[in-house]
Amino acid sequence: MPRAIWTGSISFGLLNVPVKLYSAVSKKSISFREIRDSDGSRIKHKRVAEADGEEVSYEHIVKGFEIAPEQYVKITKEDLEEVDPKKSRAIEIHDFVDLDQIDPIYFDHPYYLGPDTGAEKAYALLTKAMNEQGKVAVARFVLRNKENLAAIRPMGDVLTMATMRFADEVVSPDEISEILEEVKDEKPRKAEVDMAKQLIDSLSGDFDPTAYEDQYRQKLMALIERKSKGEIIEVESEAPQPTRAPDLMAALEESLAAVKSEPLATGSTKRKAPAKKSSTKKPSGAKKSRAKSATK
Repeated sequence: MPRAIWTGSISFGLLNVPVKLYSAVSKKSISFREIRDSDGSRIKHKRVAEADGEEVSYEHIVKGFEIAPEQYVKITKEDLEEVDPKKSRAIEIHDFVDLDQIDPIYFDHPYYLGPDTGAEKAYALLTKAMNEQGKVAVARFVLRNKENLAAIRPMGDVLTMATMRFADEVVSPDEISEILEEVKDEKPRKAEVDMAKQLIDSLSGDFDPTAYEDQYRQKLMALIERKSKGEIIEVESEAPQPTRAPDLMAALEESLAAVKSEPLATGSTKRKAPAKKSSTKKPSGAKKSRAKSATK
């Protein structure tokens, strides 16, 4: 069972709901260690000063902000404490908004909010009210000495919370002049737009998150399993594919024909989300404990 990583309370108006915070994701990335190729000895990195190459012990390392090339302002622990956000345990709701008013680009990390001991009734009340109103709460709270903006919304009987990026952290497309310069003079023909819309309709369906898998991670785990058994891996070189100038209409017509040739699900008039296409089977006999440890 996941452990709570933070405790506090949701507050809006005079209502306070004690809650516990749980991470809503478990990342499955594969990490590697650096080793010497000759004998597999672990590589360690040392902290050295650029001026003389001498190793620097941790107690002599301070933070510095670069204001000009090779010019730094030293920031001490006391300096940071002076501007530290209040170590409040409150998730303060400021507004309730419609979910479609928040662009997904603002969302960062997802969490679950569960009721703390004795707060089950207040938690259920807030969840039910938000469900019926169809609103998302925009709030502020402090986590790990950092002030966060967050969006709270119900998912059935559970409250979820996603930390959000502040407006000045999101780069506006207007600031990326290359994008605008490349597309401002492009005017697709109506026939091309109609064909693209048909292709979108043909590929439309209900979102099924289980239909998408990390195929690279699966292949990498299979390769690790094979090498751990002493198997020699031979890399097959692919022949370079010829490139050609894009013909939009031809590409759209071929894509639409390919989609229409796929069998539809029984009783469905639209194609469902792409099915799992992993060509690499999970290693037979691979122990779960090994896969789990390798993905930490």
